[in-house]
Amino acid sequence: MIVEKILGNLHELPATEAEAYAGLHREKVVLPSALLVKRIQRVTTDHGKELGIRLPSGSGDLRDGDILAVEEANLIVVSVLPTDVLVIAPRTIHEMGVVAHSLGNRHLQAQFFDAASEYAAEVMVCQYDHTVEDYLKHVGVPYNRQERVMPVPFRHAEHTH
Repeated sequence: MIVEKILGNLHELPATEAEAYAGLHREKVVLPSALLVKRIQRVTTDHGKELGIRLPSGSGDLRDGDILAVEEANLIVVSVLPTDVLVIAPRTIHEMGVVAHSLGNRHLQAQFFDAASEYAAEVMVCQYDHTVEDYLKHVGVPYNRQERVMPVPFRHAEHTH
């Protein structure tokens, strides 16, 4: 089977659609965050079924909960593996600026969340890197290391001088 479009996302379905899918068995395509950015790839479900994914140019990245196919009593969905991240919680705007500038100089991708997010605080999240962790310890900025399913995959930072 070749998947050429995403049919929806389990986390965003209207109640009527969610009810229609409720009785279906969920077969998962388990992916690390790094593969979410690939439009064309071959994947295998947790039941051993091989699928091809060939999304059109300009398609968004795959996300946790994306519905790839609906077959009889089966729903095939994307399940994203957690990513090892540093959740950085600067105490002041000055700390945030210094840390963001330092991470920017390393070309490390960061994602930002507000107090209404699952973090319940204003935080900056980046992929784990031992040199960043050492830097944060050195400058005394609060952080913690966690395994998280990120809503958006981290991308390699393109850069030229």
